[in-house]
Amino acid sequence: MKIMITGGAGFIGSAVIRRVIRHTGHSVVNVDKLTYAGDLRTLEEAQQDPRYAFVQADICDGAAMDRVLDDHHPDAIMHLAAESHVDRSIDGPAAFITTNILGTFSLLQSARRYFEGLTGDRRDAFRFHHVSTDEVFGALGDTGAFTESTPYDPRSPYSASKASSDHLVRAWWHTYGLPVVMSNCSNNYGLYQFPEKLIPVMIINALAEQPLPIYGRGDNVRDWLHVDDHARALVAVLEGGVIGESYNIGGRMERTNLQVAEAICRRLDQVRPRSGGASYLDLIAFVTDRPGHDFRYAIDPAKISADLGFESGRTFEEGLAETIDWYLEHRSWWQSLRASGDGESRLGVATPG
Repeated sequence: MKIMITGGAGFIGSAVIRRVIRHTGHSVVNVDKLTYAGDLRTLEEAQQDPRYAFVQADICDGAAMDRVLDDHHPDAIMHLAAESHVDRSIDGPAAFITTNILGTFSLLQSARRYFEGLTGDRRDAFRFHHVSTDEVFGALGDTGAFTESTPYDPRSPYSASKASSDHLVRAWWHTYGLPVVMSNCSNNYGLYQFPEKLIPVMIINALAEQPLPIYGRGDNVRDWLHVDDHARALVAVLEGGVIGESYNIGGRMERTNLQVAEAICRRLDQVRPRSGGASYLDLIAFVTDRPGHDFRYAIDPAKISADLGFESGRTFEEGLAETIDWYLEHRSWWQSLRASGDGESRLGVATPG
């Protein structure tokens, strides 16, 4: 296949492209606007391969999307382009409405026009894979897990915008016959994650001897999924998913935010001890909780396991150790992002007005 991947310079998108180039015979057209979180340095390996092409374009620009489709003739679209940080959505929701809702609408319109012009085997094989998040389902209590039939209950501007995009994709399947598959994932972590999310913030702040800010008392729970495992699952959904179906992708690795921070500190104590014998645990600082902070997310990945044979390939402890070691070895990558001012310590404590 030739796969058009939107948001391919982002954290998850770049992992998907690396996966495709390394482990499949597919080719890729990476379409990315290159906002603050897009970084082509994550794709240096892919850029050397003749199966890779890059187009800088905005998914909100329908004419640009039409040109990409007409010029490259993809067999599938994998839609990952999105504003994705909950904290930023609290401080500035407009960008999330524009990209996640209007951008998805624009892309769907271009995909529909392109699909309706296909014939024969190419029409039969075409897929539009929409990649979403477990946050559209809202919050869980102490027990239970999200399934593909869990009702939507988004609580933040980010999750509301992603829920809207999910509904649009389903509507374009039911109304116009656009062949779609969908997936909703749990919290990703791993290499090249932009330094605004929990795990890279904890690592980088610790190395800088800065406080490690934890919302509330740190008892909010997330199900963690390594980005490389997620990329493997996404390729499986694109290749083998049933049209009109949705697949929840999770790691079965629930941890509280405080447990994650403590695990990072313990690993750093081992591999990069602080001077004077102090522990990085001493840097943990509890801060005012984020407005509307969902208590717990957990995904039941039974469907993708049974239907497509996907299982996580590493434990959280293995993946976290790998991630910490990578950030230690690639200081130049994240230091340049922090120096630009784009990588903030934490956002999302809403201010009046």
